[in-house]
Amino acid sequence: MNLITSLTANIPDIAFPNLGIYLENVPDSIYVFGFRIAFYGIIIAIGMLVGYTLVEWQAKRTGQNPDLYLDASFLVIPLAIVGARIYYVIFRWEEYKDNILSVFNLRNGGLGIYGGILVALVVCILFAKHKKIKLGLFLDTACISLVSGQVIGRWGNFFNREAFGGFAGDGLFAMQLPWDVAVKHMSSASAAELLPLVENGTILVHPTFLYESMWNLVLTIIILAYTKKKKFDGELVSIYMAGYGIGRFWIESLRTDQLLLWGTGIPVSMVVAAGMVIAGVGYIAVNRWKLRKTA
Repeated sequence: MNLITSLTANIPDIAFPNLGIYLENVPDSIYVFGFRIAFYGIIIAIGMLVGYTLVEWQAKRTGQNPDLYLDASFLVIPLAIVGARIYYVIFRWEEYKDNILSVFNLRNGGLGIYGGILVALVVCILFAKHKKIKLGLFLDTACISLVSGQVIGRWGNFFNREAFGGFAGDGLFAMQLPWDVAVKHMSSASAAELLPLVENGTILVHPTFLYESMWNLVLTIIILAYTKKKKFDGELVSIYMAGYGIGRFWIESLRTDQLLLWGTGIPVSMVVAAGMVIAGVGYIAVNRWKLRKTA
C-alpha cells in the first residue's frame, strides 16, 4: 500500500465539478518492467486500430478489397505520425532547438493533426495512382479511419492535461485542473489572462479535447450514414474536410496553446481549418453543379 501511495502521491487530480465527476490521482502513464509507457501513445494506438477496423468494414460494405487498405495503412500510419510531429515541431521550434533529441520524444504529446492529414493525403494519392484505383473512392473510404481515430486519439490529451481552452466558469463541461499543471500547457498570454481566475490553486477550463472528440463522433456517424447516399466519389472526404474544418475553427479559438504563424498572433490551425472548409464545400458545390448540368 505504501508503494502505491508513493507512486500516486504527486499525481494531480482531474475533475468536472459541474457534472459531479472527481477523478483522483489520474496517471499519465504506466510502468511495465520499469519502462514508462505513456497513455498518450496507448490511446493513439487504440484510435488507429479502431480506425482501421472501421475502414475495413467500410471497404467491404462498398464492394472493395479491404486488403488494399491494409497495405496502405502500413505506409500511411507511420508516415502520418512523422508528419504530425514535424508540423508540431516546426511551429514550436523554440522548445526544441536547444535539445534536438527531444524532437523524438512523443511520450508527452506534441502531434499536429494537420501535419498528419497532409502527409496521409499525399501518401494516399501516390498509393491510389500506383495501384490504379479511383482516388475519390479510396479517399472516401480511408477518411473514416481518420475521423474515427480522432474521436479516440483526442483522449490522449486528457491524460496529458493538455489541449484545453480558456476559462469555462459555470460551463457544464468545465474541467478543473491544478494551476501549476495547467500553466505548463498554455501560452504566456493565456496564463496572464487566467491567473486572476485561479481559486484554491485550481482553474476551470474548457476541455476542448472533449469537444473535438464529440464533434468527430458526430461527423463519423454522418459519414457512415451517408455512404450509400453519396452522389459522387470524393463527396465523403469533402464532407469530412468541411465538417472537421468548421468544428476545429471554433474549437481552436478556445485553445490556450495555439500554434501561431511565425511572427504573427494568427493561429495556424484556424487558417488551415478555414482552408479545409473552403476546399470541401467548393468541391461538393462544383461536382453537384456538374451533376445537375448533365442530368
